[in-house]
Amino acid sequence: MELGLVGLGKMGGNMRERIRRAGHTVIGFDHNPDLADVHSLEELVGRLTGPRVAWIMVPAGAATQSTIDALGELLSPGDVVVDGGNSRWTDDEKHARELAEKGVGFVDCGVSGGVWGLENGYAIMYGGDAADVAKVQPVFDALKPEGEFGAVHAGRVGAGHFAKMVHNGIEYAMMQAFAEGWELLEAADSVTDVREVFRSWQEGTVIRSWLLDLAVRALDDDEHLTALRGYAQDSGEGRWTVEAALDHAVPLPAITASLFARFSSRQDDSPAMKMIAALRNQFGGHAVTAAAGGEKGADAPGADVEPPVGG
Repeated sequence: MELGLVGLGKMGGNMRERIRRAGHTVIGFDHNPDLADVHSLEELVGRLTGPRVAWIMVPAGAATQSTIDALGELLSPGDVVVDGGNSRWTDDEKHARELAEKGVGFVDCGVSGGVWGLENGYAIMYGGDAADVAKVQPVFDALKPEGEFGAVHAGRVGAGHFAKMVHNGIEYAMMQAFAEGWELLEAADSVTDVREVFRSWQEGTVIRSWLLDLAVRALDDDEHLTALRGYAQDSGEGRWTVEAALDHAVPLPAITASLFARFSSRQDDSPAMKMIAALRNQFGGHAVTAAAGGEKGADAPGADVEPPVGG
C-alpha cells in the first residue's frame, strides 16, 4: 500500500525504513529537507492515491493539532489519519470528531520500540473503527515484531494511546525498581562487582527482561554510571497515567511513586536516577545529562527535554 508519513525523526525515520522493507511505498515529509521525500504536506497528499492514509509522528500537543488541521483541509472523504505519536487519549477523541466532520477517518496508535524498532519491530496498540483500521492494517503488519503478538486493536478511538500510556506507566515502575536495587548494591561494601550481579540475573531469574539486558548494556558502557548526572525527564505519560488512575479511582502506588522519584532527581544528584537516565537512553535514545565535568553535555543529540513522540 501507499503511506504518507509526517515526521521523520528518530522513530519516524526508522519506521519509514521498516515499512519500505516490507514492500510498501512510503512518502515522507519532515521540516528538515534532508530527511524529506517531498517539500510540503500538499505535495505529500498529492502523491498518494485514494483512499489515502497519512500517519503523523510529530510531538504531542500543538504540533500534532496543527498537522491534523492541515491534513483535514487536504484529504478527502474516505481517507484516514493515524496519530502515532504520544498524544493524550482525550485529544484523540477531539481529533476524531474534527476529521469526521470532513468525512476523514482517524486511528490513534501507541508505538513502542524506540531506537531498536527498525530491526526488532514495534509493539503497536491502536484504536478506531474497524473500517478505518482495515485501511491501515498492512502498515501495522509491517511494523509489528515477527510472530503472533506485538499488535492489538485495543478498542475505539483513544484506546491505543490509553494502552500505550499505561504501558509507559508500568515502564516507569519497572525502571525505578531496577534503579533502586542497583543503588543499594552500589552502597553495600560487601558487594564488589555490581555489574556482574546484574549480568547474573539475565538467566534463570524471574526478573530477567529486556530492561535488565539494557541495564547490563549501560553498565558495560559505564560501570558505575559516573558520566551521568542523576537526572531523568518524564515525557508526560507517567503524569497522565496517574491522573487517569485518580479519575477511575484505581490505586497505582508503585507507578505514582516512580513518577515522584523522577521529580526528586531535579533536586539532587540521585544515584538511582543515573540508572533511569541510562535505561531511557538505551531503549529510546533519549538524551542524558552529564555529570559535572563529564563528556556528555547539553549538546548531546536530542537535548535534555524531549517532546513526547514515541518509544
